[in-house]
Amino acid sequence: MLDSLGYLGVSGADVTAWQKFATTLLGMQVTDHTLSTLALRMDDRPQRLFLEAARSKNQYTIGWEVADAAALERLAAALDAASVAVTPGSVDLAAQRGVQSLISFEDPIGNRLEAYHGPARILDPFKASRAISGFRTGPLGLGHVVLTVESIDAVAPFYQRLLGFRLSDYTLAPFKAFFYHINPRHHSLAMIETGSNGLHHLMLELTSLDDVGQAYDIAQTENDRIAVTLGRHSNDFMTSFYAKAPSPFMVEYGWGGRSIDLATWQPLEYTFGPSLWGHERSWLTQDKRREARSLRLKAAQLGHRAPVYVLEGNYSVTS
Repeated sequence: MLDSLGYLGVSGADVTAWQKFATTLLGMQVTDHTLSTLALRMDDRPQRLFLEAARSKNQYTIGWEVADAAALERLAAALDAASVAVTPGSVDLAAQRGVQSLISFEDPIGNRLEAYHGPARILDPFKASRAISGFRTGPLGLGHVVLTVESIDAVAPFYQRLLGFRLSDYTLAPFKAFFYHINPRHHSLAMIETGSNGLHHLMLELTSLDDVGQAYDIAQTENDRIAVTLGRHSNDFMTSFYAKAPSPFMVEYGWGGRSIDLATWQPLEYTFGPSLWGHERSWLTQDKRREARSLRLKAAQLGHRAPVYVLEGNYSVTS
């Protein structure tokens, strides 16, 4: 039913800190900035990330794009049939989000979700706030979001049966994590079972590996900015690091994400951990960090390798 991840909204945010973080490190373009709000652009959309200083019932708003008005109506009907409360978005809210129309509802753990169609587009080219090649978005969407949950089994049926997410793969060690796709991006949504509900991270994908490496250098100039060191994931093949955001979640900054064939993809379990190398995770306990490191060393001993995914025109073949 859903086509892509469209936007993320954060309430109770330190707007000033976010403005610095988003421009100095992430390279986003500011499209609107007041004392209490901040809208950030990554491509031809007016905003992909928006921050509000005021606190609301839901700290996060996750926006999902659908194909058209008919798809939005079908989704609303399916949610209503499943006894999920659906609220039509007002004209003012739709204008604020930069979409033609939308609905809002909550997932089983209280995250505010919005589904919309008809996103506005800006003709003026995206102007990065630092020298980056750009973000990989388009039909794949903003990137991906990863939720922390008390129980994956309690939340996954809502996303799979009602919203149409399909399982990409999963791992049970050093933590339980399940990954879901709705388009060729390996996952637009994932869940990590941590014992508490919240937002773990937002992933942004760049079109050049150098964008990621240079951001890693910038992040290292700030005390305690890096939450997960540079590394490469074993399932979506992303080379990335994670930065601590001004709100209580992380931003994964990556390159080289895998595209999957929706017609032939089969889910599988990864038994040697979520990363081929790197990705030392400061958010894990010491015991879990040791377990993760042991799994990476196992992957190295077994010689696990993965192909590199690059965009057309962004590589040269050598002998």
